[in-house]
Parts: sequence; structure tokens; C-alpha cells
Amino acid sequence: MKVLIVGASGTLGRAVAAELGERHEIVTAGRSGGDLRVDLRDSESIEAMYRELGKLDAVVCAAGKVPFAPLAELTEAKYVAGLQDKLLGQVRLVQLGVDSLNDGGSFTLITGILTEQPILAGACASMVNGAVEGYVRGAAIELPRGIRINVVSPSVLSEAMASYGPYFRGFEPVSAARAALAFSRSVEGRETGKIYKVW
Repeated sequence: MKVLIVGASGTLGRAVAAELGERHEIVTAGRSGGDLRVDLRDSESIEAMYRELGKLDAVVCAAGKVPFAPLAELTEAKYVAGLQDKLLGQVRLVQLGVDSLNDGGSFTLITGILTEQPILAGACASMVNGAVEGYVRGAAIELPRGIRINVVSPSVLSEAMASYGPYFRGFEPVSAARAALAFSRSVEGRETGKIYKVW
């Protein structure tokens, strides 16, 4: 298969590329690294990427930023930033990518454990993750030509604990390699509308 991985220069993205790259042709894209540059906040950037790539069998997203701040400091602008990046960015990736996928292709998006297990300063992340998962369930029953869509929801990555450990006291981290297996399950399996929790 020809698989596009958006966010492949990050910790999780590199692990997904390593896992899927053993069996498939991988093309990478990101805001600051990869074979192609793409900004998920910009529809024209996404459209240009798809035009350059041609037909694909799978699109994987391991990218998306949300602000972390105490609830009282989460301004409307901060909420909008999270919505534009991790939520609408992934929605754009799907909506604009349908025509680029071959019949029976797949999209795999990213959320995280904060959808169900909130932390202090994580209200925006919990909100955005929940919205992404709702979108995946809804889109799964309408995508044409046998195209599938799933989402991977990992716990905090063990590789990120040096930076994020203080926010995730008591959480059991998972390795990026373990989380990458769920992306393989989505890309190489046949399920759709699923939330693959890696906790």
C-alpha cells in the first residue's frame, strides 16, 4: 500500500512510519518536516499536498496541537486554536482526501486518553479529542467506496514523560512502538468507526 503519514517527524509519527514501513510504501508530511510540507490549518496547503501525491491507499494522522492551560485561562482564542489545529485540521485531512483514496482505503486519526480521563489544564484537549472521536463515528457510516475511518487514542507516551510527566501523575505511559501497533491495525484491518485505545 501507499501510505501517507502526517506528523511523521514526531515521536509517535516516527514509530508509526517504522511499523508500517516494514510492509508498505511510506510518504511523510508535516508542518516542519517530511517528504512534503503541509499545514492542517490551511485547506489550500492540504489540497496542494494531495495533488502532488496522487492516489493513496491510506492516510494516517499523528499530528495536531491543543493548548494546555488552567480552565480560567482558556480564552476563546485558545479554544479556537485547538479546534482549528487538531479537530478541524484532521477533518480537513479527511474531507479533502476522500477523492485521493483508492476504493477500500482508510483514514486513521489521533486523539488521546484525555477524552475520557481528564487532567488539570487539559479541558481543551479533552473537548477536542471528544469531538474528533464523534466525527469519526459519524463519518464512518457515510464515507463512499468502502473507505474506512478509525482513530487511535493512546495514553501519554513513555518517550514524552520527561516533558509531560508532571501533568500525568498516576497514568501508565505507553511506548510509541506499542501505540503504533494500533495504527497498523487500523490501516491493515477492515474495521471502521472504531476507537483504538492504547492505555
